[in-house]
Amino acid sequence: MSLLLDIKQRNAVLSDMANLLEKERTAILEANKTDMDSYAGDDIAMRDRLKVDQAKIDGMILSLQQLAAQEDPLGVERFSFTHENGMQVSNKTAPFGTVLIIYESRPDVTIEAAGIAFKSGNKILLKGGKESLNSNLFLVDLWHKALEANGAGADWVTYLQFNRTETQAFLEKPTQKIDLIVPRGGERLIAFVKEHATCPVIVSGRGNNFVYIDHEADLEMAMDIIINAKTTKISACNALDKVLVSSDLPRKQQFLQLLIQELKKSKVEILVDDAFAGMEGTKNIGDGQVWYEEFLDYKIVIGQTSDIEEAISKINTYGGGHSAAIVTANNETAEYFMNNVDTAAVYHNASTRFTDGGQFGLGGELAISTDKLHQRGPIGLQHLVTNKWYVKGNGQTRG
Repeated sequence: MSLLLDIKQRNAVLSDMANLLEKERTAILEANKTDMDSYAGDDIAMRDRLKVDQAKIDGMILSLQQLAAQEDPLGVERFSFTHENGMQVSNKTAPFGTVLIIYESRPDVTIEAAGIAFKSGNKILLKGGKESLNSNLFLVDLWHKALEANGAGADWVTYLQFNRTETQAFLEKPTQKIDLIVPRGGERLIAFVKEHATCPVIVSGRGNNFVYIDHEADLEMAMDIIINAKTTKISACNALDKVLVSSDLPRKQQFLQLLIQELKKSKVEILVDDAFAGMEGTKNIGDGQVWYEEFLDYKIVIGQTSDIEEAISKINTYGGGHSAAIVTANNETAEYFMNNVDTAAVYHNASTRFTDGGQFGLGGELAISTDKLHQRGPIGLQHLVTNKWYVKGNGQTRG
């Protein structure tokens, strides 16, 4: 393992990387155009994640600038005490060592996730998808230039140009020490990594997010939240898939008709349960398995629940453990919902689209974990650390 770079060196690399992205905008877009032109799939979510435009480059640059401005996450004292024999005992944050990030289609992960891992003092192995190869290789080359300019070895950021078979072999029997793996992508990728990995994995899980419209909801607010959460970025894991409506919602039919009209404007396919079967512009869900699905598409399910208990039960049964929201004017109801729904992020009167490291003040994210160890929800700079015990004595021995 390479010796730890000091904080000034790490920040200088991040700042230089931000400057290189600004300087090489045209070349980045050209590399990405090659990837976009070569992509022959019909997965609209994949295509959306693959595309790099000026706004995405702006986001990459901002992420690096914010990371460079943040406090060093390493060496932060979490606990200390003086032993009865005079030893000073403390616990401080420390880097994992080497982090492998396996991801699909998103070239911005090559910047944002690698930046967070690097600032946390970790070496990074990047395994991107073949669909984004040209974009990723160009961005990794910029990483190497920024590292070299600051006297750091290129091996701090390494790109693994492996096919699926080679990736599986590397997971099962790594040719170098790996301390942590973070898969970012669909359920198949995550399942593949979990099956073959021989070291700890942080699961960046699926969405399948729910919103519950309580009988005391502001209907105009509920409409805005649903439309925003469903239609603004269907490729995001924080997008909305399921709407649960209280059976005693006032003006329920009128609200649903307006909601269906608004969703149709964005060409969203609307599936409904038996309670709303036959409503114009909808299809019956049929197989109940659809409640488990994350769509990543212009598709939504609207169903009815008799009360908040049924809503909570349904979310905890079918949801992906990512995000859930309640729309209600009753704060006590909201508090009950938020305390009992088992998701990484819970919302009262707000869109699930905010589940994001940047939006939560973390300055970007490595991933959004739906596991409960060691961190849940967006994983930012301060979470991509382990810890180490420091014990200082003057000759103490234990009897």
